[in-house]
Amino acid sequence: MQGDAQREVPGRYYDGITSRAHRVVLRVENGEACLAGEAERRVPLAQVRVSERTAHAPRKLTFADEACFEPDQRAALEALLHATGHRDSAVVRMQQSWRAVVIALGTLLLVLAVGYLYVLPAGAKLAARLLPVSVERQLGQGLLGVLDRRVFDASKLPAARRAALAQAFARMAPPRDGAPPYQLVFRHSRIGPNAFALPSGDIVLTDQLVELLRDDHAILATLAHELGHLHERHLTRRLIQGSVVAAAGTVLFGDASALVAGLPALALDLRYSREAEQEADDYAAAMLRRNGIGLVHLERLFTALQELEDELGAPPPYLSSHPPSAERLARLRQQLD
Repeated sequence: MQGDAQREVPGRYYDGITSRAHRVVLRVENGEACLAGEAERRVPLAQVRVSERTAHAPRKLTFADEACFEPDQRAALEALLHATGHRDSAVVRMQQSWRAVVIALGTLLLVLAVGYLYVLPAGAKLAARLLPVSVERQLGQGLLGVLDRRVFDASKLPAARRAALAQAFARMAPPRDGAPPYQLVFRHSRIGPNAFALPSGDIVLTDQLVELLRDDHAILATLAHELGHLHERHLTRRLIQGSVVAAAGTVLFGDASALVAGLPALALDLRYSREAEQEADDYAAAMLRRNGIGLVHLERLFTALQELEDELGAPPPYLSSHPPSAERLARLRQQLD
C-alpha cells in the first residue's frame, strides 16, 4: 500500500492475542493505516501486508505483530487499495488470469518433457561415466542372488561346454580400450532364452539361449552385445534416471516409500532404451570385426530370435526387452551391404 486516501472502510480488527473482534473503521492518511473505534492504532503502510485477491473471500490486512483487519465489504477495501495505488504482484496477477495459468502450465509441461527426454538421459550418461566402477559394482551387488531365487536354476550345460565358451570369449579383444572386468555366469532359466549384464559385472547367459543358437560365434556375438551394455554403463544410467524420477516424485508427493520400494524393481527391470540397444549392437559388430569374426554370426543371432518371436506369436522375455529383431536385422544388413 502506498499514498493517502480519505475513504473509510468499516470492519473487524483482531489483535492476534484474543479471538475478540473489535469494531473499527480503517482509513489511510499521511502514509499510515489508521484504525479508529473499539481499537486504536496507526501503522506505516510499508508494514502492512495485503492478502491476495480471491474470487469469494475478502482480502485482509495483516500487521507486523500478526494482528489483522477484515472489512465488512470487500468492495470498500478494494476501492481504498486502489486509491492508495496498491497493485498486486505480477505472480498474483498471473495466478488470477486463466490465460496466464494455461501458458504457465504448458511451459511447465514442455520443460518437464524436454528434461525427461533429453536433459535427464544426458545427465545420467555423464554421471554414470564419472561414477567409480567400485560404486557401480556395489549397486549390482546381490542382484544375481535375487534372480537366482526367482527365475534361475543352476546351469545344466556340461562344465567343458561352459569352459570352452568362457575361454573363447575371454580371448576376444574389445573394440576399444577401457572395457570393464566381467564374470560370465551360466544359468538354467525358467523364462526361456535370455542373456543380460548386471552392474555387478555379471554377464548372465542361459542354457536355453545356447541351445537356441547352436553357433558358438553367434553366442560370442551375444556376449559382446552384453559387454557393450557394461562398457557403455547402460543399466547404471537407467538406474540413475529411474532414481531421479522416483526422487522427483518424492519431492512432489512427499512419499519416500516410492523411492525405497522402486529401486529393486528398477534394478531387475532390464529394459534399455532403443538408443542403448543400438549402441550395444554396434559394439558387438565392432568387437566381431576386430576379432576377425564375420557379422553374419550377429545376423544369425537376430534371425534366430526373429524365428523364435514368430513361433511364439509374442516376444519372449529376452525379446521384450529389446527392439524387434526384424528392425535389428534390417539395421545390421545395411552395414553388411
